[in-house]
Amino acid sequence: MLKAIIVDDEAPARSELRYLLDETGQVEVVGEAVNVREAIERLKEKGADVMFLDISMPGASGVQLAEALNRLKFPPAIVFVTAYSEHAAAAFDVNAVDYLVKPVETDRLLQAISKVKHHVSVYAKGTQSERIPVEKSGKKLLVATDKIHYIMAKDDYSYLHTESDRYLSTVSLAQLESKLEPHGFFRVHRRYLVNLACVEEVTPVSGGTLLLSLSGEEETIPVSRRRVASLKKALGL
Repeated sequence: MLKAIIVDDEAPARSELRYLLDETGQVEVVGEAVNVREAIERLKEKGADVMFLDISMPGASGVQLAEALNRLKFPPAIVFVTAYSEHAAAAFDVNAVDYLVKPVETDRLLQAISKVKHHVSVYAKGTQSERIPVEKSGKKLLVATDKIHYIMAKDDYSYLHTESDRYLSTVSLAQLESKLEPHGFFRVHRRYLVNLACVEEVTPVSGGTLLLSLSGEEETIPVSRRRVASLKKALGL
C-alpha cells in the first residue's frame, strides 16, 4: 500500500480524490492539507510515498511546494491534480511523476498509481546503493549517504561527519555537493554541506544569517547570508 497525502484547498475535491484512492485498494490516505504549510506539517507527522497536489492554492503554489520537496532526502513522489491543463509543463519541470486533470477518471488514476509505484521502487534502490568512499585510520571505507549529517571542507580535504565518527575524503566539497544534492544535501556555506533531514533547529543570528542545529551534533553549522533565502525555501520555512 502506498501512503498518500492529498493537498487541495477545496474540501469536495479532497473528498472525491480520497474516495477514488480508497476504491483502488492500493493507496492509504494518511493525511490531508489545504495549503503548503499544512502539507509540510502532515508530511513531517505521517510521512508519505506520494503527494497528490493541487497547483493553484492560496499563498504558495503547488509547484513551489514541489520545488522545496525535491531538496529533501526522501521526497515523496508528486502527482499534480488540477483543473488547469495549461500547467502541465511547469509540473514536469519539477519532476512530477504524473499530472491529472479534474475530474479525475479511475483508469487515469490507476495509471498514475502505477507510475508512482515504479518511481518509489527505483528511487529506493538508488538511495540504498549510494555510498561515499572515505579514509579512516589508514583504511578505505564506504559510508552510506543516509548516515552523513554534514560535510566540512578544510584545506584540500573534506570531512564527513556521522552521528558517531568523522571520516576524511580527498573529494572536493563541490564534487560532493553535485553527488549528494539529489539525496537531500544542501550547500549552506562555502565550507559546509548539510543533510537537510538532520536539521532540527534553525536559529537567526545578527547580520541576517542563521545557525543550524543537527540531530546528534553539538556543533552548530553557519549559513552564509546569500544562502539563507534558498535554504528556507528548501526547508519549507
